[in-house]
Amino acid sequence: MTPSSALRRATTAVYAVFILSGFAFASWASRIPQVRDALELSPRSLGLVLLAIAVGSVSSMVALGVSASVHLLAVALIVAVVAPIAVRDFLADAQHPVEHGDRRNPLRAWTERRTLLIGLFVFAAAFTEGTGTDWLGVAVIDGYGAQAALGALTFAVFLAAMTAGRWFGPQFLDRRGRVPTVRMLGVIALAGLALVVYGPTLPLAMAGAALWGLGTALGFPVGMSAAGDDPAHAAARVSVVATIGYVAFLAGPPLIGFLGEHVGTLDALTVTGGLVALGLMISGVLRPPAVYERAPAGAAAGADAR
Repeated sequence: MTPSSALRRATTAVYAVFILSGFAFASWASRIPQVRDALELSPRSLGLVLLAIAVGSVSSMVALGVSASVHLLAVALIVAVVAPIAVRDFLADAQHPVEHGDRRNPLRAWTERRTLLIGLFVFAAAFTEGTGTDWLGVAVIDGYGAQAALGALTFAVFLAAMTAGRWFGPQFLDRRGRVPTVRMLGVIALAGLALVVYGPTLPLAMAGAALWGLGTALGFPVGMSAAGDDPAHAAARVSVVATIGYVAFLAGPPLIGFLGEHVGTLDALTVTGGLVALGLMISGVLRPPAVYERAPAGAAAGADAR
């Protein structure tokens, strides 16, 4: 097998695994309202259930009358069969020698101000994304009296907009830089949240879901990319940022559930707006450093400092 063909197969394998992961996660998310009703869960109880579950995929099956059990079992079977086949084409980890002077305790990354601030930004982005995934369908059904199929459709709009943002967003990153792009999308996300929570009609709320999805599309991946700016210490810093970010996926569902128990699910989503605003305020930390710690003087002078 030639290097070029191996690279193509590895690229295809990565696409397949990520598509399967998204397919699985969104299947669960599209069925949350029906699961909530079947189990007669309060917002608080549903929040605790969501804390323990991380699967899903969006599908129009929420319209064809396929039961949630059949839907999710079919998704699990597809993932179980295809994923092991796809990962066989992953490329082996490249081994790069590290000079003795560059070795350091990876826990030092937990003491770096920039790394921790990037982690906080990723926390806000993950919370915003996770809240939309877990609670948007339920909030639309409860807050607007929508049918389950319309709640799933609203979630599908959110997910499609977020996917489009991740697909086309890198073009804006290349032209405008991280910080201006992330700030523009943050404002869009805030506008979308406002329409979802305060919109007078369901169509406006669905439009808000699209803006919310688009606005949250690049926050998590851009934050992770910023954590890995310096190749010498990328592994430690990315692990710190990922740890902080994934706490949001754990904390978000029960927090919204507890708040929803008292103020209603739709109004509980307003806490997400506060985190979007926090992300906007600290987004300047995403600028790449002009010189990496490992590089000799002037070696990284061309780094993107936008």
